[in-house]
Amino acid sequence: MARRPPPDRRNESEGSAREGGGIPLLRRARAVALQALYEIDAAGHLPGEVLSARFQAEPLPAEARAFIQELVTGVLAHREEIDRLIQRYAPAWPVAQMAIIDRNILRMAIFEFTIARRTSPAVAINEAVELGKLFGSDSTPRFVNGVLGSIAEEIEGGDGSGA
Repeated sequence: MARRPPPDRRNESEGSAREGGGIPLLRRARAVALQALYEIDAAGHLPGEVLSARFQAEPLPAEARAFIQELVTGVLAHREEIDRLIQRYAPAWPVAQMAIIDRNILRMAIFEFTIARRTSPAVAINEAVELGKLFGSDSTPRFVNGVLGSIAEEIEGGDGSGA
């Protein structure tokens, strides 16, 4: 399946270094992390083995590899907490019945802006929507944007309970 690089609409400098056909480095790293999480979720493979295979298949700078490692291990370590948050904001879709790609895009973004707090909600949502365009169904970008936007709205609204 031919993939076109998504347009870069970042509002922060994070990940602006470009590699591999003009795709920002951290977006590329997020794509690798998503693929790893998908495999772990769908096939039940061990995270260490999956990451090793991904790093061999996709040579990336140390910064990107560290980011991938942080995303994958962070999502896995906080999966129950993240899934409760997803269920709260998408009650019509049980997490276990969501498309594997959709739930892992949501998990990554939620980890980034509610737990690790290394990325602003706006950037995390934008990156999640772009991953949805690349890997999800036609409805994925809209679904991901809606769920994440609701979570971000509550966080920014001063509730602070986030996760």
